[in-house]
Amino acid sequence: MTSHANGKRSAPPPSALRSASKTVARRSLDARIQEVFDEPACETNRGKDASMRKKGCSKPLTPGAAAGGCAFDGAKIVLQPITDVAHLIHGTLACEGNSWDNRGTASSGPTLWRTSFTTDLTELDVVMGHGERKLFKAIREIKETYAPPAIFVYSTCVTALIGDDIEAVCKRAAEKFGLPVVPVNAPGFSGSKNLGNKLAGETLLDHVIGTVEPDDAGPYDINILGEFNLSGEFWLVKPLLDRLGIRVRACIPGDARYRDIASAHRARAAMMVCSTALINLARKMEELWDIPFFEGSFYGITDTSQSLRQIAELLVKKGADPEILARTEALIAEQEAIAWKKLAAYRPRLQGKRVLLNTGGVKAWSVAHALMEIGVEIVGTSTKKSTAEDKERIKQILKDDNHIFESMRPSELYDFLAEGKADIMLSGGRTQFIALKAKTPWLDINQERHHPYAGYDGMVELVRQIDLAIHNPIWSEVREPAPWECPPVPEARVPSGQGETETFCPTRAPSPLSPVASATGEES
Repeated sequence: MTSHANGKRSAPPPSALRSASKTVARRSLDARIQEVFDEPACETNRGKDASMRKKGCSKPLTPGAAAGGCAFDGAKIVLQPITDVAHLIHGTLACEGNSWDNRGTASSGPTLWRTSFTTDLTELDVVMGHGERKLFKAIREIKETYAPPAIFVYSTCVTALIGDDIEAVCKRAAEKFGLPVVPVNAPGFSGSKNLGNKLAGETLLDHVIGTVEPDDAGPYDINILGEFNLSGEFWLVKPLLDRLGIRVRACIPGDARYRDIASAHRARAAMMVCSTALINLARKMEELWDIPFFEGSFYGITDTSQSLRQIAELLVKKGADPEILARTEALIAEQEAIAWKKLAAYRPRLQGKRVLLNTGGVKAWSVAHALMEIGVEIVGTSTKKSTAEDKERIKQILKDDNHIFESMRPSELYDFLAEGKADIMLSGGRTQFIALKAKTPWLDINQERHHPYAGYDGMVELVRQIDLAIHNPIWSEVREPAPWECPPVPEARVPSGQGETETFCPTRAPSPLSPVASATGEES
């Protein structure tokens, strides 16, 4: 309020209110980031002093680094797989266009998450201050058209910089329309994609988890955290839990429903799949609702079996009938026997094959362990985005620090593959063309993949895809010199029928698939 000579008070101008709102929002975001960085469940952070602990491990973004994922992108990755929720991006069109559908997650039911919603702010909206009004109208339109159980509203760089108060708009819209409207305050400039993952977890804690009381809570309810159901791979694991009578109260975020997440606080135990993304969520749920958790993996036969055992053991500690332990061992024995029988055909074909893993996080050790079980040699694995616990597991599995690297420059990666040091590379889509240029088989192991690799059946599928890639006959073809690269050899010149001669490369053997091979497989 401002004072005047007559003693009366008048309201401050709108610009002053907007500036104050922006300052409060910025201070709130800064405090939340510091809280996320000060993570006591992180082994690395616990070893630091108090001042360094609050700085966390996140590296500041540099110009152009958003190509690797900003905080907004990371928050949307965690929250968009909640399939029955409307995800509304408050910002310019480019923010939604660049981040839409950036994960190959799958839904067993609702498809609303596949619809793109944005307020599409223009320069005029920014200059005239129409952002908040446009956001409120967008929320109303979504509610009237789609009637979702909730709407998630994402802040972006532009709207955070101009000071749009999405918390206030969401609160007013929730009161007006009678449904949860959740503000996701993770603008891109605030940090890296990993920071956005954690801010999304904080959003779920603040606005979603614990808001619905289930009427069917039981002693065998669990949460799965950090599982994204890429290519529907969690559907290969859930039937195993169903057979044990274990109910997944909430899988966060893969194939999730809003109500399931809202009642996730009544689970008895939790499994953390990707601690890099949601370790803060797992720790705080344990502190608030006494839900113990462990970090495990569903990649590979041994790790899948061990994860099932740990789930059963945690449930028994929380009051479940101990007989579930025996049933778990019986199921593991049955499924392992089936999987090993299927893998027996691939073992002689892949024995001793060298694999380079250019990925990160939990896959850096879980996939390596899974492949070594069938006799594959891991010649290298990256530790990018891996936690201290991940790196320690990698050291225990590989036994050789020379096979561990933080990251590899494209030129180094090309030289490694071109020199024939690996028979195949498993990585994400960004490095596939390096492998193709080096004429090396490549298989997608990251979020863009089209095949599920989790669980016992997923392990068989992973091995099958590696076998198909390595033994694809195209590689022997592309490694041969091209016809125009062969020097003319007089002995190889034969009449063409028109009095001229045609040149053939004598060093290039005919392909078994080429027209010069006879039907019996002999050269014609």
